[in-house]
Amino acid sequence: MATDKPMQLGMIGLGRMGANLVRRLMRDGHHCVVSDVNAAAVAELAGEGATGADSLRDFVAKLDKPRALWLMLPAAIVDSILDQLEPLLEPGDILIDGGNSYYRDDITRAKRLADKSLHYVDCGTSGGVWGLERGYCLMIGGEDEVVAHLDPIFKTIAPGEGSAEPTPSRTRTDGTAPLGYLHCGPNGAGHFVKMVHNGVEYGMMAAIAEGLAIIKRADAGTSRQEVDAETAPLRDPWAYQYDIDVAEVAEVWRRGSVVGSWLVDLIADAFARSPSLDDFAGRVSDSGEGRWTVLAAVDEGVPVPVITTSLYERFESTQAGEFTDKILSAMRSEFGGHAEKKG
Repeated sequence: MATDKPMQLGMIGLGRMGANLVRRLMRDGHHCVVSDVNAAAVAELAGEGATGADSLRDFVAKLDKPRALWLMLPAAIVDSILDQLEPLLEPGDILIDGGNSYYRDDITRAKRLADKSLHYVDCGTSGGVWGLERGYCLMIGGEDEVVAHLDPIFKTIAPGEGSAEPTPSRTRTDGTAPLGYLHCGPNGAGHFVKMVHNGVEYGMMAAIAEGLAIIKRADAGTSRQEVDAETAPLRDPWAYQYDIDVAEVAEVWRRGSVVGSWLVDLIADAFARSPSLDDFAGRVSDSGEGRWTVLAAVDEGVPVPVITTSLYERFESTQAGEFTDKILSAMRSEFGGHAEKKG
């Protein structure tokens, strides 16, 4: 059913999430003006019903006042785009950052924009490329009146009621959390919650990956073991004689398991497409949210060993620890070990 409160929204940044946010909004009856450095992306959405713009000035001119502009951009370029937009905007206009900006930057930006009577909303957006059909979980920070004004937009983007079973013990009947979006507090609060959300995701992903790796190596007792002073022997080879299909384990964990989750769904699908995962490089980037979560935990004095370790695992996956390993190897070699030497 189409929204009963159609609104106009401008979207800057038409990557996979930005483009699908526009599509979801248009499906529900909202009108979108779109802008991107990739003219083909603009043309594609214009062909689906959006209004395309060929410059930021053209983009702003095509928006009704008070304007609502959503930025779906890498955190590193948000400020440069804001610098270009500020002279084009007027008091009362609203800027929404739907990317993964650092919440402290949101606080600074909101104060700066408020000096020009511009409003700023930070909106942590989770859902990836699947959000078009499933909806996006939204964690929002900003002024009460401004967030309330944008409610029809958030309501359309979010998954909506019925996307999860009702919480059995929940008695609260107000609020939007059961619909999949939440006004978390003032500026920065949305991205703060999204930051921690992504830190938790780091830990969950690491735990799933490590568990499946243990299952993959359950046949360790069937292979010949190195016998030397530098290699710890497998104590009981007879206890590790299993050839377990890891892809099928991921598949069965999806059904009725307490660890069943969207993350397990994703890895099961990856195994189906690439049974040995040869299509994946084994490199996991650190986009910032995990380290920011750890920094916040340090400031607050909250112990987060799982998230911290998962962050370091991501560093290790990029060979950031290679020099450390060389130092360890050199030290071991120098005091009589058998560390490998190049050449």
